[in-house]
Amino acid sequence: MQISEVTTSTSQPGPEDWFTGQTWMEDLGTLQTPTPTRILRVTFAPGARTAWHTHPLGQVLHILDGVARIGREGEPVSEAHAGDSVVFAPGERHWHGAAPSRLMAHLAVQATDPEVGSETLWEGHVRDESYGDGE
Repeated sequence: MQISEVTTSTSQPGPEDWFTGQTWMEDLGTLQTPTPTRILRVTFAPGARTAWHTHPLGQVLHILDGVARIGREGEPVSEAHAGDSVVFAPGERHWHGAAPSRLMAHLAVQATDPEVGSETLWEGHVRDESYGDGE
């Protein structure tokens, strides 16, 4: 068993290559199962969002607070609210972030693909037209 104490310095700004707008990431831990599974808490300022990306083994998001915008390749933008969970299939190209006028925080759970050596494959930023306008 490992207990991690809460500190005020565990949250780090999200990398500019991965996000548009202001974000904060907190690594909550990694389960060292046969495939390491990472859990992150990510907080998005209004309008902030990830770049397009995929997860070789899929991803689960659980919305903790606020309203999320979610884009999937070839689909209209969706919204999810506090208490909702979103499951992305392995290799599903997508992005997620906060609605234009609301902070949003989610837990993100994804496993590392041992063949790829990564849990996330990052692509280009989401253009404003793809993000949508208004709530």
